[in-house]
Amino acid sequence: MIGGDGTARFIHTADWHLGRPLASVRLTDDQAYALEGLCDLVAEVRPDAVLISGDVYDRSVPPPEAVELLDDTLTRIAGLGAAVCVVAGNHDSPERIGFGARLLAPSGVHMAGPLTADVASVALPTDEGPVRLWLLPYADPSVVRFVLDDDALRGHDEAVAAMLARVRAAFRPGERNVLIAHEFVAGGVETADSERPLTVGGTAQVACERFDGFDYVALGHLHRPQAPGPGLRYAGSLLKYSVAEAEHSKSVSVVELGAAGSASRVEEVALPVRRDVRVVSGVLDAIVADAPPQGRDDYVFALLQDTGPLYDPMAALRGVWPNCIGFRRDRELDLAQGQPSLDAAQLRSRDVTALFSGFFQHVCGEDLTQTQRDTFVAIADAAASEGED
Repeated sequence: MIGGDGTARFIHTADWHLGRPLASVRLTDDQAYALEGLCDLVAEVRPDAVLISGDVYDRSVPPPEAVELLDDTLTRIAGLGAAVCVVAGNHDSPERIGFGARLLAPSGVHMAGPLTADVASVALPTDEGPVRLWLLPYADPSVVRFVLDDDALRGHDEAVAAMLARVRAAFRPGERNVLIAHEFVAGGVETADSERPLTVGGTAQVACERFDGFDYVALGHLHRPQAPGPGLRYAGSLLKYSVAEAEHSKSVSVVELGAAGSASRVEEVALPVRRDVRVVSGVLDAIVADAPPQGRDDYVFALLQDTGPLYDPMAALRGVWPNCIGFRRDRELDLAQGQPSLDAAQLRSRDVTALFSGFFQHVCGEDLTQTQRDTFVAIADAAASEGED
C-alpha cells in the first residue's frame, strides 16, 4: 500500500473492449486470460489503485459474457485491497458503466459513467498528504454543453478545457492530483484502425496544455502505449484488436507517484496472451510447408504473393493455423485508390480487353502476357457469340 514516504503506486490500464470480436472470432476467452494476468499483477505489485481509462466494453450494449467477465475481474481486484477507478469511454454506455456506482463505492470500486458538471474524485491518504484521483468520463461536446449549460462550447478541445477548469478550481492545497480520462490528445499520433474515430477531421483532438496542473494523466482511447506529453500517458489496449496492430506491444503501466508530485517511475508490464495476432507473408505452398510448430494456435492473417489462381487457400491455411482469420493477395489493392472514377456510360465505352488488362495489372502487379491476352480475347469472343444466339 502507500509507502511511508508518500509514494503512491497505480496500475493504469485502458481499452479492454470486452465483447469485441477479431474477424469472426469472439475474444472473451482471450480477454479473460489477459485479465487473469492483470489480477496476478495486482496481487504481486499491491498497487493503491487500478485506473481503467474507458472503453471497458466494445459497444454500448455488451454481450452477457462481457458483463460477467467485468464483474468477476472488478470483484477480484477489489478483494486484493486495491481501489478501482473506472471511467466510461466513447464505446461504453455511460448509464451502464455508472449503474450501481453508489453501492459499489464503499467496496472501493468507483464507476464514473454519465458525465456531470461536478467531476467525481477519490482521495487516497498518504503520510505526505492525500492523492486525489479525478474520474472524467468521455466528454462528448454535446453532453458538456448540456451539463454546463453553455451552448458556446464547440469541439472536444473547448469541452474538455471547460470540464478541467472546474476540476482545477476544486483542487485542494497539499494534494497531488491524478486525472483518469478518455480522450484523443494532440501529440498522440500512433493510432490504430481498431479505434473508433471520435469525429471526422481534427476536431476530436484536445491540446496537451489543457491538462496542466495534474501530476499524472491516465488516458484511454489510443491503442498503442505512448506519452503525448509530459505527465500524460496512454496505457494502450488490453489485446491486439486488428491485424494492423500485429506489431504492437501491449502492456499495462505501473506508475509510482512520488511525494513531490509527478510520476517518478513508469514501467510497461506485458500481460500474458492466450493467442498472438500475427501476419505471415509469402507464396501459399511455401508458407504452409515452412510454418514452424510454435504459434500454430495464433490468430494469423496471410499476405499471399501468388500470382496464379488459388483453390480454397483458407482451407490450406487453416490446416496449419486453425485460427487463421483471413488472407489477401499481397499485391491486391483497392481498385478505386488513385484511379479516376468512371460512370456506367464510360465503362460501356471502354474496350473489355483494356478493362481486364487494367484489372489484371492491379491484382497481379504485372501486365498480361500476349498468351494471356489472346486467351482472354478468345473467351470474351465466345461469350459474346453465345449472347447473340
